[in-house]
Amino acid sequence: MNRFQLNFKRNVGPTSESIRQCEPKTIEEWRDFYFSKVRSREHIIELGKRLYIKITEVISAEVEEITEKDCIDYMLQLVIDRTFDGYWTEIKTIYGQLEQELGYKIEPAPDKWDRLFNVDFFIKINDKFIGLQIKPVNQGIQLAQIFKEKGLQLKTHKKFEKDFGGKVFYIFSSKGNGKKVIMNTEVIDEIRTEINRLEQ
Repeated sequence: MNRFQLNFKRNVGPTSESIRQCEPKTIEEWRDFYFSKVRSREHIIELGKRLYIKITEVISAEVEEITEKDCIDYMLQLVIDRTFDGYWTEIKTIYGQLEQELGYKIEPAPDKWDRLFNVDFFIKINDKFIGLQIKPVNQGIQLAQIFKEKGLQLKTHKKFEKDFGGKVFYIFSSKGNGKKVIMNTEVIDEIRTEINRLEQ
């Protein structure tokens, strides 16, 4: 597949950037987004068929057991499943780092909170809650776009604070020195300050 460049961006689209724009909670959300906004299912199936032709024409003697369905399934798994798994591994890495830094358990927010308040995770302090949004970013996504989203979500975050007592914080993550890191490290001290306020 690499040899024939079937998994290159020009063929499967900007998968890393696209999954960050989608921010899926489930693989179904990512699948629906990808097939409606990036490339069609038919397009990926066609790539699988092309892969099958290339393999069977170029190295047919070695791949007698490979079927067209195997190739189609592989293309679908690569584009949907593996991108989703990588995206969630990144988010788990970041909230794992946060838990270690803060010494508090970070939990996934209920679906209702995601819809009403744009909150992905929370920290419980006594009977109050701090909201968190983890935003994986890279060069393909402009920070300006994220700050625009942040502005639009400000009202829902104010409502969260009013209802649950704690503020909502954005955590931006990116790749640095081969691993996922928190870009806006100053937010850790801001969260600590909020934890101290709610503990009193």
